[in-house]
Amino acid sequence: MSLRKHRLVVATGTAIAALCGGAFLPAAAQTPDQPKELDKITVTAQSREQELQDVPIALQVVTDQLIDEVAAQDLGDLDSFVPGLVVDSQQPTQPGFQLRGISTDDFGIGTDPAVGVYVDGVYAGRGGGVLLPFTDVERIEVLKGPQGTLFGRNTAAGAISIVTRKPSAAATEVAAKLRVGNHGKQYVDGMLNLPVSENSAFRFNALINHADGWIQDAQTGRDLNPENNWATRAAFKTRLGERTSVLLSWDHESLDQLGQATTGIVALPPAPGLPALPVDESAYLDPRKVPTFSDAEGNEESRRFDGVTLIVDHGTDWGGFTSTTSWRDYDSLNRVEEDGTNRRYLYVDSTNTESNRSFYQEFKFAGSTDKIDWVAGASYFDERARQTSEVNAMTDSVDTIVHNLGLAPTPTGYLFGYVDQQLGALGIPISLLGHRWNEKFNNTLDTRAYAVFGDVIWHATDKLNLTVGLRYTRDEKKFSWLNTPRSAPELDAALDQLDALGFFDLAGIPREFFVFDVAFIDPPALMNKGVLRRTSDSWTDFSPRFVVDYHFDDDTMVFASLAKGYKAGGFNSLQIGSSFENEDVWNFETGIKKAFPDQRLQLNASVYYYVYDNRQAVRLDNSTDIPRFVIDTSDLEAYGLDFDLRWQVSDAFGLDFNAGFIDSTYKNYVTADGIDASGDPTGLPYWSFAGGAHYRWDLGGRGDLRASLRHAYRGKVRCSDESRSQNRCGVSPALDLGEAQNRTDLRLAWTSPQGRWGLAAYANNLFDHQYVNALGTYGKTVLGTVGARVSEPRTFGLEFSARY
Repeated sequence: MSLRKHRLVVATGTAIAALCGGAFLPAAAQTPDQPKELDKITVTAQSREQELQDVPIALQVVTDQLIDEVAAQDLGDLDSFVPGLVVDSQQPTQPGFQLRGISTDDFGIGTDPAVGVYVDGVYAGRGGGVLLPFTDVERIEVLKGPQGTLFGRNTAAGAISIVTRKPSAAATEVAAKLRVGNHGKQYVDGMLNLPVSENSAFRFNALINHADGWIQDAQTGRDLNPENNWATRAAFKTRLGERTSVLLSWDHESLDQLGQATTGIVALPPAPGLPALPVDESAYLDPRKVPTFSDAEGNEESRRFDGVTLIVDHGTDWGGFTSTTSWRDYDSLNRVEEDGTNRRYLYVDSTNTESNRSFYQEFKFAGSTDKIDWVAGASYFDERARQTSEVNAMTDSVDTIVHNLGLAPTPTGYLFGYVDQQLGALGIPISLLGHRWNEKFNNTLDTRAYAVFGDVIWHATDKLNLTVGLRYTRDEKKFSWLNTPRSAPELDAALDQLDALGFFDLAGIPREFFVFDVAFIDPPALMNKGVLRRTSDSWTDFSPRFVVDYHFDDDTMVFASLAKGYKAGGFNSLQIGSSFENEDVWNFETGIKKAFPDQRLQLNASVYYYVYDNRQAVRLDNSTDIPRFVIDTSDLEAYGLDFDLRWQVSDAFGLDFNAGFIDSTYKNYVTADGIDASGDPTGLPYWSFAGGAHYRWDLGGRGDLRASLRHAYRGKVRCSDESRSQNRCGVSPALDLGEAQNRTDLRLAWTSPQGRWGLAAYANNLFDHQYVNALGTYGKTVLGTVGARVSEPRTFGLEFSARY
């Protein structure tokens, strides 16, 4: 038998179900006096079951053990421990994903993500419905680099494949977990696996998560940054005859909490004084040391999500066939404060509302011979998305903007306030201040995507494998913009009253002076106020993959690959008529995977180089009086290294280590506000790494005790004029934006004999490091306000578990 066949599990019949499954395999059977072997990890990254060490891809597996050790609730809790992966999870309904420095910096529905997230092989879609709580997750495979011939849509940077546990007809299982901690943390999840026949079983999961929040409003004492959601999952699996299995699952989540808190970092004079303009960045306050004030009206982040997936797997004499059908639907709302104050005359908040429904169908065929393993298939994706982007203010803060920009034709420089003074002098009980002011963009997106793909591994010799893959994709999009004039019903009613009294004729100020916009005033928006604009476009692409891997022996494999990543073009949601072409990534990679069985040690290393053409990003253009979001196009390139190691030092003691290095620079890039960033760093740190150690004490008849310690490091951001202008680094010594980040997690867990009961104590971010990770500068030039958001402090708690 060839060296390859010792390791490859051929994807035939029900093995194809491993496209959404697989297992963390136990060590081989051992006699009591034999040392423990290093556990083998089975993955399905190449649409077939393989041992991790045989996959010629830079791939990191996050096991359920790691998820438990760091008390992870979603992907945002894991990115520190996967070098090269960055997940911005501060706002669950508007997350951001970056892999090897490639991301999509846009919250609009007109742009697709560059990192594809998949749950049991199903494309999770765009941001609002991607960052969901973990329910019964078995493992997560993070594939770095383009993966277009192996996964569905949008894997230009890589893919995150979440694999859940499946119902089992073997036995009834019941499990429950309760976690309580500081900041009012209460987390409960439960599982029931219920066989109903020899070949059929249900599996039910549910969780409830609540926390009070670790920031309090300095005036009201109200808890900010809370957590409040619940989720459930139900799955049914059955066999129809000897060769066919059916898996049907339903996921639901309900999120209802306050939006992300913002702390003001500009020192304010006593009310009603105004902050000085221009803002002195060197005088920013440290948000970790000053009180937080919030007066956002309707402050809320909420989401209702439902997803149904049907997977039918049928084995044949030549291989197997899998049909995957999925429907996903969510509605979300995110309204957060932008000014970081509790002063009405400085008030501004932003609101994003989304509604999304998608349908996905994939047919996949797979088989193998002595010389070839192959996968071929076709997929269809249909999406209907609706989005509203809003800026909310008060007439008081709009008056401040008018004053600061010198737009009011009055002696005081104010418009609404000046009129209120005149009305007061005349004894007219009407006020133009204190009214809500709203401006909004409405967008719609209809997407259809078709793909045909194939991937073939040719076993040229017992040691040499050649892989060729090709994916053809066609994306069709219909998009619309509607930017309505400002809405202020209470203000308009007051204006109507004054008009009826003949006030405007008396004051010499036309009523029309009070009807204007302050947020969406770029030329396309002003020319299309209240006008529905539609457009459509399509993009096609061929994305190949070429891989050579050579096995010197059972324990040593080297590989080289060339792959293309593709992401469809799209539209800027906040710039009418703005569209952009598709983005392409060419990635070359070579690496080695090596095992030392006698030492129970595995290590993998790879180096890569990629060129990213036509990268699209949305940036805040501060060159105009009122900031606006614009599309920027750039080309970039990067050199990098990925390294990982696992070592079972002794039966009780184990180590793991992962590291990533990247040197990413712009090739051709001049920003919308005139900064030539060609040749400059893109703002990524050189190094990131994560390591862990665990030790297990056997307590005999009293169970066992396991201690785990994990540390993650992300290096200092490489600053440039471009990254400073976007407030990603530099700016102010008090903030130290872009500084190196460290996180240390500690867990001590006792498990009873047979694993029936468990008790654990944990501390995440043990040394209480907090970092400023975002600035809100929307009101900087017009109100003199800047808000900051800070990472989570230390959390700790106790965890109780039971399993039967």
